[in-house]
Amino acid sequence: MDRRNFVKTSLAAAGTLSLSSMGISLDATKTHALSLSFDDGFKKSFYRIAEIHENYGLNACLNVIATGHLKSFNTEPKWIPQQLLGDFDDWNKLKERGHEIMPHTWEHLNLTEVPIEKAKENIGKCLDHFETHLAGYSAEGAVYNFAYNASNTTLEDYAMTKVSAVRTGGWLVLKDSKVNQFPIKELPQRLGCWGHGPDFCDQYVEQEIHAFLASDGGWLILNLHGLDEEGWGPVSTTYLDELLKRLTKVDFLTVQPTGEIVKQLSGK
Repeated sequence: MDRRNFVKTSLAAAGTLSLSSMGISLDATKTHALSLSFDDGFKKSFYRIAEIHENYGLNACLNVIATGHLKSFNTEPKWIPQQLLGDFDDWNKLKERGHEIMPHTWEHLNLTEVPIEKAKENIGKCLDHFETHLAGYSAEGAVYNFAYNASNTTLEDYAMTKVSAVRTGGWLVLKDSKVNQFPIKELPQRLGCWGHGPDFCDQYVEQEIHAFLASDGGWLILNLHGLDEEGWGPVSTTYLDELLKRLTKVDFLTVQPTGEIVKQLSGK
């Protein structure tokens, strides 16, 4: 499906581009990259998101709260009830199936609203927990996903001493653009993303991808959460399935998790 026909019929995008076990460079025919970056770790949703991606030969981009599985997890954010969250048994199973599992904070705090030393400790504890509990986790190619997409240069710089990239609010790092450079040129990298909520964001996603595919290209990261009634700004199951079906027919776009694209640059 070419650009004109895609925009004419709806939106969406993505061809499939992946690394072989030996590592393959990015296909020069792909001018657009899209990452659907799902946060928080909703057990039911994340298994279903993974299944839908698998139906189209894709890997899901799943970011989980390190302590979300603990009964002591603070459920103050009403969009993240602890009883809906999975644990590292779940995340290891999904990782074994080829999906990307990345850190999304220690306890889902807005780190710009706490003392800087506590914020740094929070980041360190999160990453240490992933090293201990997620099989095969490596700082090489890892992406730290800030809660609330809230960060500052001090926190970003600190996190980038421990991972290959950070994901934060696009308005903080992308200046006048909605897209990141693609392919990325160097590591570590500040990646900007965009999202919508608290209600369903099917229409938002549709509009953003439609505009993106009509552009000259780059790397668009959309920050999503759960499916149907789970999470802040959820997408519907039927919409995600239909979207990915269309995306895999677009020849100039690749749909990949953020870390996969980062790893292609790092060679890991």
